[in-house]
Amino acid sequence: MNNQQESQVRLQTAIPVEERWFVLDGHRMRYLCSGSGPPLLLLHGLLGYSFSWRFALPLLAEKATVYAVDMPGVGFSDRPPHASGSLRAHAERLLRFMDGVGVESCDLLGTSHGGAVAMMAASLAPERVRSLILVAPVNPWSAHGRRLAPFLSSAPVSWLLLRLGPCLGIVHDALLRRLYGDPQRIRPGTLAGYSAPFRIPGTLNYGLGVVRSWNRDLEELESALPRIAEIPILLLWGSKDAAVSPASAEQLRQQFRHCQVEVFDGVGHLPYEEVPEAFNASVISFLGRNLAGPG
Repeated sequence: MNNQQESQVRLQTAIPVEERWFVLDGHRMRYLCSGSGPPLLLLHGLLGYSFSWRFALPLLAEKATVYAVDMPGVGFSDRPPHASGSLRAHAERLLRFMDGVGVESCDLLGTSHGGAVAMMAASLAPERVRSLILVAPVNPWSAHGRRLAPFLSSAPVSWLLLRLGPCLGIVHDALLRRLYGDPQRIRPGTLAGYSAPFRIPGTLNYGLGVVRSWNRDLEELESALPRIAEIPILLLWGSKDAAVSPASAEQLRQQFRHCQVEVFDGVGHLPYEEVPEAFNASVISFLGRNLAGPG
């Protein structure tokens, strides 16, 4: 989030949004912090960053202490050159971030790949996650990524992507448009906001590192789900999601004992972008029933 975007957020709320930094394994990790009350962590999707939550953070900060992270490798955090892209490695980094900023337990909201990371983190330390809010989370029952990951991580395609580099900005914009159920809902500044950190060297290496272990990660995630079966969970999906199949929501729901599912009609992969008012209302309602736990 640049200075102009942060100013726009502050116009929407009297609660200040602070840009902070945490050093993890010798590399700087950026995050935004706002509000007071029980901790709530917001975890972006693949190649997203804390910018994703610009319409949610001001309202959620009225209910909780909100941490919106840029995971190492994306956003304005450092790009560690040899960091593992596996789900387990991401989850372990998230838990160490919680240790470092003094969060003993939290409500954890993750979207897409971040939703898979959130589930993995909860499986590693279920006592530290009061509830999970998962927005179209990558999961073992959606075939989209399973088919695409081996292609993107193949040696010829990886070589080509890394050499095209900055020229992929146009493709990045086209992909972002495809993630909306209705591209007319893309708000001013959205494409520019997502593209800014995409041009930082090392971003593509991070993305390729994630897809290399994609299918192995999903197998590990499926075996980990029984460890979080008792955690209260809210699943949010757009009915026109072209990235993670909405049909997988029911199979994922069956893994949990206390799970609520809400589908936004006509919306794509990014409901917090496309219909932020409805998205925020669903999250706040769910949190209202679960924020009574210890902070």
